Amino acid sequence: MEEALTDGQTMIKAAVAHQTIGILIVDDHEVVRIGLRYLIEKQHHMKIVGEATNTSDALAIATREQPEIIILDLCLGTENAADIIPQLLSIAEETRVIVLTGVQDDETLRRASRLGAMGVIAKDAPADMLIKAIDRVHAGELWLNRRLTAALVAELRSPGNEPNGNGESKRIGQLSNRERDIVCLIGEGLKNKQIADRLCISEITVRHHITSILGKLGVSDRLELLIFAYRNNLVSIKR
Repeated sequence: MEEALTDGQTMIKAAVAHQTIGILIVDDHEVVRIGLRYLIEKQHHMKIVGEATNTSDALAIATREQPEIIILDLCLGTENAADIIPQLLSIAEETRVIVLTGVQDDETLRRASRLGAMGVIAKDAPADMLIKAIDRVHAGELWLNRRLTAALVAELRSPGNEPNGNGESKRIGQLSNRERDIVCLIGEGLKNKQIADRLCISEITVRHHITSILGKLGVSDRLELLIFAYRNNLVSIKR
């Protein structure tokens, strides 16, 4: 069964809930796109801003429409759509990617997550689960199944370096107060510009802080950072 990484309620509350979520569908099967459009357009706070059947169209529409959510099928004919996830996140600054796929290979799904997808949901999942995943991912949460979450967490574990053990505690102790603040804001789903605005600093300064954070904690990207932060209670989660 698919579920969010945590059972926490959405971290960004009323203001986000009342925003209209612009959604780009990327899938090469017309029947899937029709079904998704029908489902999503029934939601008063969601709208379809575009549909694409291949990677080039997906990049072009994402550039033009700047969707908040991209629902991405990994298999677009002969194309592997996971390859364009970093580009999609780069050209549409506020977007988050949800992989909606029939692929069950853990390595493929893990790669998509490591490339930046914040949600993974199977095409045979209940319709209401997809809507819930869109809301949660838009609010900054991860939406992954238990098996995938366990695999990602296992990648960060090594013998003698268990969560909250001496190794991780020492790394956490190296963080400055400002760096801890930035970790919390990343945990809320904020991107660099939003963090800069919140803390009244420049985006360049935010990037420097994030580079320092990743180095001190020994993680390589935001996904690893989020998992590390959840595991070590650096991010507050309301239950």
